[in-house]
Amino acid sequence: MFGRPLLRFVRKDTHINFMRGRYMGLIVSTVLSIASIILFFHPGLTLGLDFRGGIVVEAKTSGPADFAKLRTALAAQHISHASLQAFGAPDDVLIRLDAGDDQNTDAVVDTVRRAVTDAQPGTTILRADAVGASVSAELFRNGMLALGLSLAMILVYIWFRFEWEFALSAVITLVLDLTKTMGFLVITGFEFDLVMVAAILTILGYSTNDKVVVYDRVRENLRKYRTMPLMELINLSINETLNRTLGTSSTVFLAALPLALWGGATLSGFAWTMLFGIVVGTSSSIFIAAPLLLFMGEGRLKRGAKPGPAPAQQKS
Repeated sequence: MFGRPLLRFVRKDTHINFMRGRYMGLIVSTVLSIASIILFFHPGLTLGLDFRGGIVVEAKTSGPADFAKLRTALAAQHISHASLQAFGAPDDVLIRLDAGDDQNTDAVVDTVRRAVTDAQPGTTILRADAVGASVSAELFRNGMLALGLSLAMILVYIWFRFEWEFALSAVITLVLDLTKTMGFLVITGFEFDLVMVAAILTILGYSTNDKVVVYDRVRENLRKYRTMPLMELINLSINETLNRTLGTSSTVFLAALPLALWGGATLSGFAWTMLFGIVVGTSSSIFIAAPLLLFMGEGRLKRGAKPGPAPAQQKS
């Protein structure tokens, strides 16, 4: 009684022919990734404070924010290029301005504080973050380096654990997932900063784990069913791991959903990116990584010494 799972997303004897849509899956993924690359260069990502450099001041006014008064007060202090944005409640204001000389950052922050409190007495400064131009450029390089190194380490890990066909299929799929995530960030306008780098690295790690689960079952079945055609074997492996894949994805999705809905301006972008990455990573394990493995491994993947009878297949 206690040994059986309480919830199953699909029946244990499910035999869905996922490979029937292998061409469509690869074509759709390629088109979306190409479109995302185009969007990456134009209009491009909305760089956050970490990568763009500048100052962000979050203020809470005593009443509904009067943006005309705030802009006039900032202009009187010779801050004419400030961007004011309402978020959350009507009395929440986000003030953004580009960074000038790194040595003047503290003085600019003090000037902004003074201007907003003069414009609307009783205004409270909740936070003031500043990143200099030189620091932001270094952070951007380090963020891109982290993404590149993570893909390289994933390639090495899967290459040592599996055959090269598995490793190359997984890394190509992860690159496609990464490009689509970048396209999502461009379309939604979420700021790309260090928090987003952390979200993307988390997505890559989760997506890799999802693919390793499927690949492990494929490798087991390669040894178990020596005479089974590779397409049928991959279909069998996906069906056998489908409950685990959907269960893990649903758990992570439900954990991130409250952050997306009620996490506020600081966490909502991170959470929505995570939700998008979970959906893309799960679907790509089935419709991208598996077909790529089929095309690369047909006739080349080694079979084990013990042949076994093929399980009965049902038409979907």
